[in-house]
Amino acid sequence: MEPRLVGPGPYRATRLWNEIIELFRSGMPLRKHRCRFKSYEHCFKASEAVDWLHELLGCNQNFGPEVTRNQTVKLLKKFLKNHVIEDIKGRWGKEDFQDDGHLYRFPPSSPLKPYPKKPSCTKEVIKFPDWNEPKAGSSQEHILVKSVTMNSEMWYKRHSIAIGEVPACKLLYRRELTQANIEEIWKSMTLSRLQKILGLDSLDEVLDTKLVNSKHIVQNAYNVNRQGIVILEDKSKELPHWILSAMKCLANWPSCSDLKQPTYSGFERDVFKTIADYFGQMKEPLLTFHLFDVFVSVLGLLQKHCKVVEALQTSCLLLPPENRKKLQLLMVQAFSRCILCSKDEMDLDELLAAKLVSFLMDNYQEILNIPSSLKASIEEHVVHLQRVQIKYAGADTDATFPAPSFCHQISTDEFESQRVNVSQEPLAALLEEIAMNKEISAKDKKKKLKQFQKSYPEVYRIRFPTPEAEAVLFPEKNKQKPPILMWALKKPFQPFHRTRSFRM
Repeated sequence: MEPRLVGPGPYRATRLWNEIIELFRSGMPLRKHRCRFKSYEHCFKASEAVDWLHELLGCNQNFGPEVTRNQTVKLLKKFLKNHVIEDIKGRWGKEDFQDDGHLYRFPPSSPLKPYPKKPSCTKEVIKFPDWNEPKAGSSQEHILVKSVTMNSEMWYKRHSIAIGEVPACKLLYRRELTQANIEEIWKSMTLSRLQKILGLDSLDEVLDTKLVNSKHIVQNAYNVNRQGIVILEDKSKELPHWILSAMKCLANWPSCSDLKQPTYSGFERDVFKTIADYFGQMKEPLLTFHLFDVFVSVLGLLQKHCKVVEALQTSCLLLPPENRKKLQLLMVQAFSRCILCSKDEMDLDELLAAKLVSFLMDNYQEILNIPSSLKASIEEHVVHLQRVQIKYAGADTDATFPAPSFCHQISTDEFESQRVNVSQEPLAALLEEIAMNKEISAKDKKKKLKQFQKSYPEVYRIRFPTPEAEAVLFPEKNKQKPPILMWALKKPFQPFHRTRSFRM
């Protein structure tokens, strides 16, 4: 069985767990070993399992060479506890696996982690106020709206090809957005952006959207200081002063001179242990349990730097503000488990957390910034909702209330094709109107067509591929010339006069 890249999507942690078990069972060399004067078939030493699995994880593109031998031992401890392996006497259920010469074997069948039932992919509909209700005392029924007919001259000015009648319309007043409405807009558009980045049909399989607090998103976006760190409204959730002092001391060690520090050997190790003990006793990691699958899905995008940064920026907006602040202040690899771990014991959270924290450390300044494009689009949408709109007769909703939409990348050839088609359509309509206009003289029409042909030869060639097609617009008039009278060329008729001849 060849290892494969497990991309973002639902149950990524489960898929990785099951894949590693299948690879381990199918590839781990088994042979005969002796222990205390007794032979055991189809087994392996603990150190052999660590060697083989460490090499497997290092070569697997889902984990990479960053996996340490100690992390591999922790994974094998989980395997022993969950009966993926057992000792040669059939014992399992405890995490007492050590990197030594003890013998282990595979049970008849290693338990794979079951996939949860796939929830129905229904998108959450955000409820907004009834925008169609006008303000009190501002009924629109008495307002007369005149239908406007657009002529060609107005069409030229407006650069539109929609010549025709504009239907009757009326002004539509908006109700003022409440803070709750704005928070729900932030939640809806943030989750939509996250779903698009991860490339999922629905977020329901990686996140229970009902657990996402819209207030947290808004607070993370706006309640920040100059350094971008969240300002908590509830001061009781702040880190204790002594922990902040210890973190500051350790971050500036040994160059910090403004603090009174002991000088004994090993002082920095004691400070580090104090901080580790404080964060290690947390009941829930900073990247909360219900967001575990989201961040694991993000790990499938690590090959695409810009995309994974945007995904982490958006995901971190969903955190409780106090967790986001602690994460901003705590970026140490030794605290990987207090940053991300799974509620389920049958998970690769040790390896996944180390990989995620490593990326967070390298890019934390960029990741913990507010995604500016998302913030700008939401603020623009909120302003749009508060603006007076125009509603056309017969429309269920106003035409200027667009649903959030996203664009997708297209090829260069497709772009050129669209550019040509979109630009040629109004030009072709303009050429047709010139050609069919019977109110201008033939001389003026020929002049305009000549100018058009000079400016847009391709569009002109499509409409008039041959000279005959152009000649149809100017039929020749058969004017019969009057017959030439021979007498008109001679002198006028003169009467005959008899002349007298002179004879000699």
